[in-house]
Amino acid sequence: MAKYAAAIDQGTTSTRFMVFDHSGKVVCFDQKEHEQIYPKPGWVEHDPMEIWTRTDEVVKGALAKGNIDVADIAAVGITNQRETTVVWDRRTGKPYYNAIVWQDTRTADLCNMWAADGGQDRFRAHVGLPLATYFSGPKVRWILDNVPGVREAAAKGDAIFGNIDTWVIWNLTGGTDGGVHVTDVSNASRTMLMNLATLDWDDEILGIMGVPRAMLPKIVASSAVYGTAKGALAGVPVAGDLGDQQAALFGQTCFSPGEAKNTYGTGCFMLLNTGTKAVPSKSGLLTTLGYKIGDEPAVYALEGSIAITGALVQWLRDNLGLISRSADVEALAATVEDNGGIYFVPAFSGLFAPYWRSDARGALVGMTRYVNKGHIARAALEATAFQTREVLDAMNADSGVALTALKVDGGMVFNELLMQFQADILGVPVIRPIVAETTALGAAYAAGLAVGFWAKVEDLRVNWGKDKEWQPNMDADHRAAQYANWKKAVTRTFDWVA
Repeated sequence: MAKYAAAIDQGTTSTRFMVFDHSGKVVCFDQKEHEQIYPKPGWVEHDPMEIWTRTDEVVKGALAKGNIDVADIAAVGITNQRETTVVWDRRTGKPYYNAIVWQDTRTADLCNMWAADGGQDRFRAHVGLPLATYFSGPKVRWILDNVPGVREAAAKGDAIFGNIDTWVIWNLTGGTDGGVHVTDVSNASRTMLMNLATLDWDDEILGIMGVPRAMLPKIVASSAVYGTAKGALAGVPVAGDLGDQQAALFGQTCFSPGEAKNTYGTGCFMLLNTGTKAVPSKSGLLTTLGYKIGDEPAVYALEGSIAITGALVQWLRDNLGLISRSADVEALAATVEDNGGIYFVPAFSGLFAPYWRSDARGALVGMTRYVNKGHIARAALEATAFQTREVLDAMNADSGVALTALKVDGGMVFNELLMQFQADILGVPVIRPIVAETTALGAAYAAGLAVGFWAKVEDLRVNWGKDKEWQPNMDADHRAAQYANWKKAVTRTFDWVA
């Protein structure tokens, strides 16, 4: 009888392998960072070969740390940074180009070209997404147009595409030796190429974007057996696949319509379960797939995506040297009582939800001689909370349901100052679960369900437990004034890029 379910969590800045027991507790894990590559302003890349190497290393590292016998692992799931795009040669296993990361803005001209006929929402009715640099489809087109030989290789069936989940699963199941070329509905819904109604690639959009269908992976359920691992996990069923934010929704056990979670990582992503019907957004949110369990109907979600949250703290550390470790930002921010009148809008890659402005760039406004580095640190943290408030307002407007509490997860939820300010600026309680790294847990849950390690989703609800709750204690007038100043600051970032 297997004892564990496991997950590969391939994120924007690092890769983890985590092993969970039947109660959803972490047994062991290993984690390694990979290089962030910035060839030009607005361009962000990763080396796919380095990512696969790190994946192999953390699997071996965690198994060694926990002294885990692979035979005791029931299944492994994959969760991943979404929209990050890889095109590789199925014969050699080598990428034709670096992975183009979700934050990358190089496809702005392509998106503007397509938007010239039908506007930014030209494809929204089919795919639930605005035309934006965020998504994978335009990135594939850029590679086809700009990397010599790729278009010809695609025509021959040699060049294949995947988000990072597809790349990891293909390598995990053998790569050039029988690797499985699949993606789940949640990841496919982030390409701008999948039709929300049919859960298949949309031939009309493929034609407009010039992406050959032969390049694309097969779209499968989020919880199903896709193949068997080789290498360090040899013999383990590969049985779960969820984009990182959908995996967090799953790990937070938001299985009922109206339940929502917010994940605080490199960016910030709030998802609201809307049930088995796609809800069109009129407020700048994304209509996306939540998950699909086996042959059951797919579950949809509304999502608010924020590009820069935890990445802003990393920027304070790496680019300005204000702190030596990301965790130090809380102590620095706590040296002052408030933000000193400044607001930091981190539109480094434009603004995502609810604005979708690729012309925006970052701004620090309200500066006076009074301001010190403590105020800058505090304003950086508050930016995450203010952006979350904007997304929550949009979610309330679209769903018609006012959220009464927010479940949170991700690395930043251990920042007490941020979590209290988040509750204050939202005016609702903020709740952190016992297992805060719910992204990996969600992928493990999906894999375990597929092989019967857990019998049904109700078993997973039993595992969820509250670790801490923050109650709002900010005066309503003060909250309104702070938020009004934030909204004013956001407008100062518009139209920066012509």
